Amino acid sequence: MRDLDYLRLLSAQYPTKNSALLEIIRLEAILQLPKGTELFLSDVHGEDEAFTHIINNASGIITEKIMKALPELEVAGRQALSSLIYYPEEHLLSIEESADPDLWVSTLRQLIAVSREVSSKYSGSFVRWAMQEDYRFIMEDLISYQDRENRLQYVSGILRAVITSGKAKGLVLALCALIKRLAVARLHLVGDIYDRGPHADIVMDSLIDYHSVDIQWGNHDILWMGAAAGSAACVASAVRNCIQYNNLDMLENSYGINLLPLALFANRIYAGDDAAAFAPRSLSEAFYLPDDPKLFARMHKAIAVIQFKLEGQLVSRRPEFAMQDRDVFSRVNWTNYEYLINGEPYPLMDTNFPSISPQQPLNLTDDEYALIGQLVDAFRRSEKLQKHVEFLYQAGDLYLRFNGNLLYHGCIPLEEDGSFMEFKFNDQLLSGRPLFEYLARMARMGFFAPENSSQRKLGRDYLWFLWCGRNAPTFGKSHIATFERLLICDEKTWIEKQNSYYDFYDQEEFVRKALDDFGCNRPWSRIINGHMPVKTKKGEDPRKAGGRLIVIDGGFCQAYQKKTGIAGFTMFFSSHGIRIAAHESFTSRAEAISGHLDIQSEKLMIENLPKRLLMADTDEGETIIRRVNDLEQLIQAYRLGQLSPGFIDITKSSSPYKY
Repeated sequence: MRDLDYLRLLSAQYPTKNSALLEIIRLEAILQLPKGTELFLSDVHGEDEAFTHIINNASGIITEKIMKALPELEVAGRQALSSLIYYPEEHLLSIEESADPDLWVSTLRQLIAVSREVSSKYSGSFVRWAMQEDYRFIMEDLISYQDRENRLQYVSGILRAVITSGKAKGLVLALCALIKRLAVARLHLVGDIYDRGPHADIVMDSLIDYHSVDIQWGNHDILWMGAAAGSAACVASAVRNCIQYNNLDMLENSYGINLLPLALFANRIYAGDDAAAFAPRSLSEAFYLPDDPKLFARMHKAIAVIQFKLEGQLVSRRPEFAMQDRDVFSRVNWTNYEYLINGEPYPLMDTNFPSISPQQPLNLTDDEYALIGQLVDAFRRSEKLQKHVEFLYQAGDLYLRFNGNLLYHGCIPLEEDGSFMEFKFNDQLLSGRPLFEYLARMARMGFFAPENSSQRKLGRDYLWFLWCGRNAPTFGKSHIATFERLLICDEKTWIEKQNSYYDFYDQEEFVRKALDDFGCNRPWSRIINGHMPVKTKKGEDPRKAGGRLIVIDGGFCQAYQKKTGIAGFTMFFSSHGIRIAAHESFTSRAEAISGHLDIQSEKLMIENLPKRLLMADTDEGETIIRRVNDLEQLIQAYRLGQLSPGFIDITKSSSPYKY
């Protein structure tokens, strides 16, 4: 028997035996519904238009639902209907309310058919909740009706009334929103929303508005979390990345980070310096305001010098990170401008560093100190950035166990023999799952601990470690070679040795051990991984260890697509099985709307399940089963007279369960 105090609290929601019994009936019915479809994405890297399209088309799921609901529809009609669902507001701009009523009726009937198809695996109460409130009573009748003679005239009357009253556009928008809402029950984003592409901020806005999402932090996300928390080293790295990839529009216009002080400082300190080694990888091609390549290069150089100084200071005060080799400025011979790697000298490609003191190369000048202080303050005061990072903390973590699968961005650090790598932090030896949980606590402390406390300062340094630390789970390499790539010509010095994880992640024995360590032991359990782009053009397969581990980073970011040969993977986990889709490059939002173009994809099957998975097989199903057991105990307490039944107002009752 559950503790009576708990049952007494539960009785406030179900004050009679009958109300508890009715809830049990409802919950047990939900357990027999098919499991909702989960969609997995990874390594978006700021590609907002491609991301938005993938979310709008549910990675091809909506097209499949259209084919099931309207098998007679020809290809052109299917493409037009798909495009309408993806971008309804844009398409409706060109359609007048006075348009041919038959066109409106035809469009609405098609949308109703698709809505009925996508709603079939949900309870009626959940579908009702998912509908736009203004149109709920109309949509409920339209979707629930059957094609029987005594209902046809009623439905036709509803449609005529909607059209003549000028509400057709509103109903179309509401139906399209419902279809997209029901096509995917849960979105998993397995890390790296930020950097490279133009507008991670737009991606974050979409995620905040998405109905059900979780995020596994990637190292690029951690970088921005550290910057928002006030880590000067993370701020310098984030700004440098934005300059290098020409993402200043997001930084300045979206997040309100003023880079004028950096530009003025760079032009003053490096006047006459073309800073060729620091030339950005890409510049805007806008004809109306062409970028100044030399200014951008100087800005890049100025912030890079500050970054390397700050990082040298950080690794000096945190010897537990074992990253003394990343104190790069202390390893430069400032007399002949050579950099030592394993005792071998390499000449620097740039020798003009007026702000560096050879005797104290890690000391910031007064101007550098003031500049990085301004930038840190700007990151801390950016309301939009703070909102986005707070959501990353709210919806995210270093790893997730969900419906039997294990999700993380980078790796489980391993030794060369395949054993879990141990890290000594706070006098503890940590590896595997305890390591992930410790680092996640430190990451949260860096943002949420009291301002100016030692805990917050320590947590901020751990955020930097998670960004680029030696063998950190989100990074998975021996070191980050930013300095070498910028200033050393010899490309063999650019190599960033991968953790031994990537030697073992194709071995089923290791994957099963990892799943067991994290408590994932369902028959279908898999590791879902991002971070390392799969080079399909070289024959690499995203399915590792006999399909037990799936790498879904296939080059969503345009910067990686020449290496991968595709434009990213997505993965689905439906009630029928698990599969992945390899996507071709996305053209543009404008072409997708005007030409009804969709992302072309190739489906790869991972596993067809022997029997259809139901809600009873999911994590939420386990929660519902526990709730049913609690309600049965409550009924027993009523029968034994341990609790007195009360009065329930059924018009005000609600359930916490979404299905």
